[in-house]
Amino acid sequence: MVFRAGRVGRPGLLGTVARTAVVAGTARATANVVDRHAQRRAAESQAYAAQQAPPPPPPQQYAQPAPAPAAAESEDLVSKLHELGELHASGVLSDDEFAAAKRQLLG
Repeated sequence: MVFRAGRVGRPGLLGTVARTAVVAGTARATANVVDRHAQRRAAESQAYAAQQAPPPPPPQQYAQPAPAPAAAESEDLVSKLHELGELHASGVLSDDEFAAAKRQLLG
């Protein structure tokens, strides 16, 4: 009885499939390691950039809006002086009355 020792040359179908699976698994494992390394480096880079960024400006204290009422008062004062001038020009107010009213408005 003669026994054959099996295939001696190229591997059979099962051997080729097994070899392909080993190579593909190794490639996937290597790619996973490279991806994790790239993600870690990107996270470190972002953390470094966040550290190097200038700090945000401090919150501003909001003051009372003083210019708006002052502007309204000055416009109101100008309009009252204009009215006094018209009354004086039309003859309703005498020189003394106009001067007294103007002094009172200007303080």
